[in-house]
Amino acid sequence: MSEKKEKKKKTKKCGTYIGGQAVLEGVMMMGKTCMATAVRDPSGEVQVEAKRLTRKESTKKATKIPFIRGIVNLVLSLVSGAKTLMRSAAVYGEDDEEGGKIQKWLAEKFKVNTMDVISAVAVVIGVILAVGIFIILPRVLVSIIPGIQNTVWKYVLLGVFKLVIFLAYLGLILLLKDIRRLYMYHGAEHKTINAYEHGLELTPENVMASSRLHDRCGTSFLFIVLIINIVIISVVGWGITDVALGIENRIAEFFMNLAIEVVLLPLIAGVSYEVLKLLAKFDNKFVAVLKAPGMLLQKGLTTREPTADMVEVAIAAFNKVLEMDADQTVPESVFVTGGILSKMLEETKKAFKERDIDESDAEWIFSIVLDIPRSELKFERTVKPSESKEIAEIIEKRLTGRPLWYVIGDTDFYGCKIKVDERALIPRPETELLADCVVKSAEEGDRILDMCTGSGCVAVSVAKALKGKNVIVSAADVSDAAIMLAEENAKLNDVTVHFTVSDLFKNVRGRFNIIVCNPPYIKSSEIPTLQKEVREYEPKVALDGGEDGLDFYRRLATDIRQYLVKGGMLIVECGEGQTNDILQIFQKRDYAIVLKDLAGVERFVKIVF
Repeated sequence: MSEKKEKKKKTKKCGTYIGGQAVLEGVMMMGKTCMATAVRDPSGEVQVEAKRLTRKESTKKATKIPFIRGIVNLVLSLVSGAKTLMRSAAVYGEDDEEGGKIQKWLAEKFKVNTMDVISAVAVVIGVILAVGIFIILPRVLVSIIPGIQNTVWKYVLLGVFKLVIFLAYLGLILLLKDIRRLYMYHGAEHKTINAYEHGLELTPENVMASSRLHDRCGTSFLFIVLIINIVIISVVGWGITDVALGIENRIAEFFMNLAIEVVLLPLIAGVSYEVLKLLAKFDNKFVAVLKAPGMLLQKGLTTREPTADMVEVAIAAFNKVLEMDADQTVPESVFVTGGILSKMLEETKKAFKERDIDESDAEWIFSIVLDIPRSELKFERTVKPSESKEIAEIIEKRLTGRPLWYVIGDTDFYGCKIKVDERALIPRPETELLADCVVKSAEEGDRILDMCTGSGCVAVSVAKALKGKNVIVSAADVSDAAIMLAEENAKLNDVTVHFTVSDLFKNVRGRFNIIVCNPPYIKSSEIPTLQKEVREYEPKVALDGGEDGLDFYRRLATDIRQYLVKGGMLIVECGEGQTNDILQIFQKRDYAIVLKDLAGVERFVKIVF
């Protein structure tokens, strides 16, 4: 390839304002109106948190004033950078056993999240270390060298020490595995921006082939800040402590210079920012020379070649910023992280209440995922990120209106695990009493038929409970899909049930000692008034009992005697207020018992023929 073509290939085609920052197991990208952070969580999935940038009018004005804007932008970037790092840590961090004990104690005693405490402590420690390593330590080293005080060499050596400490610090932290991975994500960030600026489609292959060095990198900024710091501090320090004040006492001189350096930090930030803005306007050999140290630092220390999966994370963050900057209606998104149980549960209940969803569903979700009884939700604890993620996935599906147990996929019923989905009604707690009534009524060798079996919950649980009594359990339903689900549940619970697709007794053969039935008993006119999750998700054929809700009881009464042995019994579940009508339909008042559910409602009728 000719030199001309090579130069053309390297020329940027799509300039971009987007810049970034490496975070723990991820990358943050910032645009004009938003910032997006993508992190690969412990499960291997990429989570993206995106926020709109909202600033006060006074802050916006300050960012336009020369020299002042450098100070403001430095503070804003430090704050946002620290928050982003901690947010990424919250996504990626998992609790070990010892950490879990600490989290539980903090949650119970103070209702605070460990990550919030760590964030605050980390910021304080970070500031202390920065001041100690980059301001105090160079001063201490200069002060112990004899013969250079009140000479220009003091400031020359001060600059040398600062530069050496800066480079040594960058090199030493490379020994830490997490920092090496951070630098790899730094490389992924640069590669993604470079690929976009050169007009390439943002695929992992294209991005991996791009350079991991970028002239807008913060490393170059830090190096320029360091050089300007050395120049300004040397000039001002010499002018004040050596010339103007002529301080002889070393201790007094040390603290005076230390105070000057701290006070001048805003000025250094402001000047450095303006220098960077000026350099960004030019692209020539002189500017390239000034940028060269920063590029060398990137190549040797602060960036590493990323893996393809790291590049995927950087692309996700970059694309999210492009999308949100282009369309202001794109919603924000947040990471799924751990938190305090009581706060998370309260927020979930509030969200459910706003959507007219039973708040008890929130308790069931937390109880199931955390594997604790609902009664123990009152005891405070922290929720791990992995647990929080599972909870969030269930909540998201529940907020669509889909019934909770369809979302969960199974439910406990009378000692059995019953698989549930849209093929059949979700077993209700009161129906467990129906199964219990059958079990208590059954005798050795009985033949039992579960009519309108649906999910098979009654047939399966009865077969499991009576395994030792040599009973034969059969079940029928008009729905092929329901019978398939019931067969799956029989297999799941390791019981034998004989299933038949039948419209009531149409395909049923033989006589039975007990026929149990939980038929559709909702009035047709009441179907539209049912809860959304019931009327829109559960099968209507399993709900609609006709004009008065009693159609199926009448059909049962027509044929029941042909399928019961002498002295056999029918046990049915019914709706509130229907028991008297059912007794009249079967004309068996003298041989019938009405049973109530746990709420005291007449719910079951047991008739002996």
